[in-house]
Amino acid sequence: MSGWVAVAGLGPGADALVTPEVTEALGQATDLVGYIPYVARVPDRDGLTRHASDNRVELERAAHALELAAAGKRVVVASSGDPGVFAMASALFEALEAGPQAWRCIDIRVLPGITAMLAAAARAGAPLGHDFCAINLSDNLKPWAMIERRLRLAAQADFAMAFYNPRSRARPEGFARTLDILRQECGPDRLILFARAVSTDDEELRVVRLEDAAPDMADMRTMVIVGSSRTRLIERSGSPILYTPRWAA
Repeated sequence: MSGWVAVAGLGPGADALVTPEVTEALGQATDLVGYIPYVARVPDRDGLTRHASDNRVELERAAHALELAAAGKRVVVASSGDPGVFAMASALFEALEAGPQAWRCIDIRVLPGITAMLAAAARAGAPLGHDFCAINLSDNLKPWAMIERRLRLAAQADFAMAFYNPRSRARPEGFARTLDILRQECGPDRLILFARAVSTDDEELRVVRLEDAAPDMADMRTMVIVGSSRTRLIERSGSPILYTPRWAA
């Protein structure tokens, strides 16, 4: 087959954080497939056909990309951040596994990007400097009971935790329950970072103690990072630095 699919991470928002590898693939593509706001981030040009779709049709989007590539198109599937972190790479391989045998001959590449937790951590300092885990707080694809169990176990293991999709308008109660669980397991003094729209003009960073955290501090553009018991805050002129030492007791 002459076509190919590249699942590409566009980074957290700023053009400067898109990798050269992704930029090159976008320049070669005949077709761009993705969620509406991600497709809108890519500049228009002659010879590029856009296929924008809603965020609730990931498998259909992935199958469409594979169909285009099977027909000889050079396809980029756009994700924000990194495509392998709660994004389109897994959806594409799920569609591949369920699809026609011929699709398995398609040239498929996953092009990494800077995911939101790494961009947020870098802006704040180094809160993920020791062992950490990432948890998607959306219960669209998994039950809340599983989310709660993972939250409790991660807190009991004293991981720093990075939370994706913390609070949507459709399910605002989930993040309030998350904060309640964290207070039970971690106590009131644990440091928590709310990093909204990192690397964009709307960027906002706030570090508070868990006892002062409120559900409305987060939305779907916010990355929430909860420190471990070792995480520290360095006060200084300008923005403070949040970091987790590399050592553990």
